[in-house]
Amino acid sequence: MQHTLPVIAVNGVIDAQVSPLDRGFAYGDGVFETCKLQNAKIPLWDLHKDRLIKSCEKLFIPIAIDVLETQLAELISGLSIADTQNAVVKITVTRGQGGRGYSVPTLVTPTIVIGIFPAVNYPPHYFSDGITVRYCKQRLSVNPGLAGLKHLNRLEQILARAEWNDGSIAEGIMFDTRERLIEGVFSNIFLIKNGEIFTPDLSEAGVSGVMRRFIIETIAPKAGLNIQVKSLYVDDLLNADAIFLCNSLYGVWPVANLIDEKVLSFPIHKITCSLQDLITEALAS
Repeated sequence: MQHTLPVIAVNGVIDAQVSPLDRGFAYGDGVFETCKLQNAKIPLWDLHKDRLIKSCEKLFIPIAIDVLETQLAELISGLSIADTQNAVVKITVTRGQGGRGYSVPTLVTPTIVIGIFPAVNYPPHYFSDGITVRYCKQRLSVNPGLAGLKHLNRLEQILARAEWNDGSIAEGIMFDTRERLIEGVFSNIFLIKNGEIFTPDLSEAGVSGVMRRFIIETIAPKAGLNIQVKSLYVDDLLNADAIFLCNSLYGVWPVANLIDEKVLSFPIHKITCSLQDLITEALAS
């Protein structure tokens, strides 16, 4: 039987329900990955899988990755060819069911939820002409123990995204409680200054994105570029020659305008364009 989007499976069973006793529902006790489905495959799956495994290890959630991959393959195989060309896959792994209270159950049986959804149709000009972003008042907590993880506790991002309803603003820029530049609401951020590239240190806050890692470890070296990971602040942002954002769904967006007390404009740098081309080429092969 062919499935139509959206389709969601819980522990391999389509349209099954998550128990109200599930610790992911009750406490946000779990992690997730949001991936692009392209031509029936997930680009950068090895990086998504690696982050998922390491995140589960850090939270002491035993994950059978072979079982998850089998469930994922079965769900994709049940889709029409058209639906597998461009879609979004969300994989959620929780600690599973448990009683009331924070104490971790002695026996843990994780819950695996895999959903496949229609693609997000971002305007093409975001990629070519750049986007408008704004500052967020909401700050990210400093927590080295959870920094980097894409865990289920996303209230800070929810509150940040609730700060604007203007459709012309594509993203919000977030700082931590120590006023360090960290990331976008759903993106990672890079600055270009004097031909060099910088990205925030995420060892105490933020999400270590898959596309960010791909750019740092694979794409930038191909372009002969070195990326410096360091603590960055608002002045670094304001004095940058150019800014770009990234995530695994849309790739790279240049930042054209930053709304502060006034609108600050930034050019689209040739380095940004080069990285976009290299990513497109790498993901098409």
